[in-house]
Amino acid sequence: MTFLTDWGNSFPQLLDGLKTSVQLSAGSLGLGMPLGLLLALGSASRIRPIRYVVIGLVEIGRGTPALVMLQIVYFGLPSQGLSLTNFVSATLALALTTGAYASEIIRGGLQSVPQGQLEASGALGMSRFATLRFIVIPQGLRVAIPSLLGLAILIFQATSLAYTIAIPELLQAAYQVGSATFKYLSVLSLAGLMYLAITIPASWLTERVERRLARHV
Repeated sequence: MTFLTDWGNSFPQLLDGLKTSVQLSAGSLGLGMPLGLLLALGSASRIRPIRYVVIGLVEIGRGTPALVMLQIVYFGLPSQGLSLTNFVSATLALALTTGAYASEIIRGGLQSVPQGQLEASGALGMSRFATLRFIVIPQGLRVAIPSLLGLAILIFQATSLAYTIAIPELLQAAYQVGSATFKYLSVLSLAGLMYLAITIPASWLTERVERRLARHV
């Protein structure tokens, strides 16, 4: 019963933190997914300098831990004269990480489009841009959707790193309540359950989407 009482007392503050986590993940995905598409297209560019630069950026983004990226954006950019709020910094850092990983997922999806369809589009006189827009991108994204949904779940979990720059997301809210009450176990357990309340249904949705798409492959 002690846990239930602690949960009831701390739930409102943790719910506010959960809302912040959802907002942070939504902003990161909203910026990172389109960035991933652009990077995927850039990595397949016929212009070598563009292709090599994009591939280098993707490898840097994938090789840099999200926590390090967060610290670079929040603490590093001000030293270059660009100061951002902690929420904007976290959104930008997670968007860069999202873009790097999403680009590889999307690139794999784009490469899964049968070569015969590309040859057919060329025979019909379609331009490269039209082929990308109407054939390659729609089919490639369809293949990539399940993996992108899985990435979205990971990015939501990664928002917990934002507590390091004092964003009042779920983990930060749990730490604040724990510091005030010294009941860390119960509060952090509730925070974990609140994360699960988002990630488990999202995982079920991902599996359902994957099965549904598989029927039409």
